[in-house]
Amino acid sequence: MLFPGPNHTKLDLARYYVAVAEGALRGAGGRPNVLVRYPDGIEGEFFYQKRAPASRPEWIEVAAIRFPSGREAEEIVPRDAAALVWMANMACLELHPHPVRAEDLDHPDELRVDLDPVPGVTWGQVIQTSTVVREVLNDFKITGWPKTSGSRGMHINVRIETRWTFDEVRRAALALAREVERRAPKLATSKWWKEERHGVFVDYNQNAKDRTVAAAYSVRPKPDARVSAPLSWDEVPDCDPADFTLATMPARFKQIGDRHAGIDEHAGSIEPLLELFERQGLGDAPWPPYYARKQPPRKKPPLIEIGRAKRKEDALAGLERWKKRHPKAAALLQPADVLVDAMRGRYSTWTRIRVNLQNVPAELRPAQEPLDPDEKMRWSS
Repeated sequence: MLFPGPNHTKLDLARYYVAVAEGALRGAGGRPNVLVRYPDGIEGEFFYQKRAPASRPEWIEVAAIRFPSGREAEEIVPRDAAALVWMANMACLELHPHPVRAEDLDHPDELRVDLDPVPGVTWGQVIQTSTVVREVLNDFKITGWPKTSGSRGMHINVRIETRWTFDEVRRAALALAREVERRAPKLATSKWWKEERHGVFVDYNQNAKDRTVAAAYSVRPKPDARVSAPLSWDEVPDCDPADFTLATMPARFKQIGDRHAGIDEHAGSIEPLLELFERQGLGDAPWPPYYARKQPPRKKPPLIEIGRAKRKEDALAGLERWKKRHPKAAALLQPADVLVDAMRGRYSTWTRIRVNLQNVPAELRPAQEPLDPDEKMRWSS
C-alpha cells in the first residue's frame, strides 16, 4: 500500500506509469534519474538513491553523473515502459530526471522555471506569475511548456539547444527570474534567501548542476496521489492541481494525449536571455548551499532557529511549543515569517524551522534559544 487514503498500491503505480508511459518518458526518459523511494508508502520514511542498485536487471541502463562535491554515481536512465515499471516496483513514486540527456551530460537541453509560492500565497497568484513568465519567454522568442508541479507550484519547461553549460543555463534562468520580478514586483521575487522572499519565488537555482525536479506525469507523495500534469496554456487560467491524480490522469491521457507532445520540436536559444543578463548588470546570485562557492555578502534579517528534526511533524511541534512560550511575538508573525526548510541530505531529507522576526518590534523579539527539537542532522550533497 503506497497511498492509504485512495487505496493505491504498488501495482496501481506500475499500471499508471504504463498508461502514461509515452508522456512520462518524454519528460524523464533518456535522462539520468535520482530514485526517490517510499518503501512503506507515503506515510513512512522515504530516501533518495542516486546510485543505481547493484542488483538491477542487465537491461536497465545507467549513466555516470559527477556531482559538485566531486563524487560520481551511476544513475538510472529509463528508456521504455518496462524501466518505469521496474522503478515503480522499487516504490519510486516520483520521476526526478536531470536536465541533460545520457548522451551529453555536460550540456542541458532543458531550462526549468519553478514557480514556488511562499506560505500564504494563493494558487491564483501562481497562475498570474505563470502568465508573466509566458510573456517574458514570448518576448525573447522562447517557447514554454507549463505543468502543475503536483504540489503548490507550477513548472514551465523550456527545451533548448545543447550548446550551453550548466552555469550558462542557470545564468539565463536568473535573468528570466529577474525580468519577471521587474515586471511584477509585488507578485514575484527572484530572492534566493527564504527570509527575503515574498509572493511567488522564481527558482532559477533549479538549473544548477545536480538539481532535479519532478518530471511531467510524476506521481507526488500527497494523500490524494496527485501528479504533475502537463497543460496547454489555454488550460492554465482555470486549472486545479487537485484534478490531476494517479486515478484520473490515465483517462485524460487516453482522451487528449500528451499536452507536451511537441516540446522536442521547439528547442530554442538562450542567447537573448544571456544578453539580458549582461544588460541587467546585477552579476551572479546565491547558489544552492551545498555548492563550494562564496556567497555574496548580504544584510541578514532578524532570524532565529527553532528546531531540527528528521520528521517534519516533530519540527512543527517544536514551533508550537515556541509559540506558547512567546505568545506576543507569535501573534505578530505573518505566514511567510515561518520558514520551514526541507534540508536534503545524501539519502534523505530533514526539516529545519526558522522564524523571521522582521514584523516583531525589537523589544518583543525573543532571543535565540536551544533548539527544540535538536536532532543531529548532517547536510550533504
